[in-house]
Amino acid sequence: MKGYGQFCPVAQASEVFAERWTPLVIRELLCGSTHFNDLHRGVPLMSRTLLSSRLKQLEELGVVTRKQDARGPEYHLTEAGREFAPIVHSLGEWGQRWVRSKFAQGKLDVALLMWDMRRCVKPEAFPPGRVSVKFELPEVPASKRHWWLVSDGTEVDLCATDPGFDVNLFVTTDLKTLTQVWLGDLSVRSVLASGKLMLDGPRIFRQSFERWLGLSAFARVKRPKQAA
Repeated sequence: MKGYGQFCPVAQASEVFAERWTPLVIRELLCGSTHFNDLHRGVPLMSRTLLSSRLKQLEELGVVTRKQDARGPEYHLTEAGREFAPIVHSLGEWGQRWVRSKFAQGKLDVALLMWDMRRCVKPEAFPPGRVSVKFELPEVPASKRHWWLVSDGTEVDLCATDPGFDVNLFVTTDLKTLTQVWLGDLSVRSVLASGKLMLDGPRIFRQSFERWLGLSAFARVKRPKQAA
């Protein structure tokens, strides 16, 4: 990357952080993704070649450290990398407050949404044991229409193909509505009342769905006219 040619610390830091895609890669690392494929699921429009190159660059800069485990390379933020956490969070808050999504079709991504939702699921809200929740988004192309979030009580897995488990709760909605709920623009109760989101399953799962789902870390950020 061509630098700014300035000794200013803001310029120096921007040469590391402000390059295209880098803030999102750091976001994924801060959210707990450590393996290459998991990182790529969080930045699906970034080419795998560029992601590999950027991780290597961040490693050389001392922001990321690379380790080896049974599944292959693992990437972790160093102390220097972890110091980006409040910057990334503040950037997200600013974006939610001042350039809040209008949910245009080109900005909606079901794979990214489901991957993001997986991180905030609260397994303890449902009865103990393995739980499978199936999401159906009828207007989405068939290859991306069905998703499963499966929990064993501690970890939550995202499946784009049927994992073969009995489904405890069926969720039917559209992509825009689910994204609006996730980002706090619509409440679960309001979309249930309007019929934009439908739940099918035992009462204990239907009643606990909202708490189980959780919300984006930025869902409670208010719009400017409400901020005061």
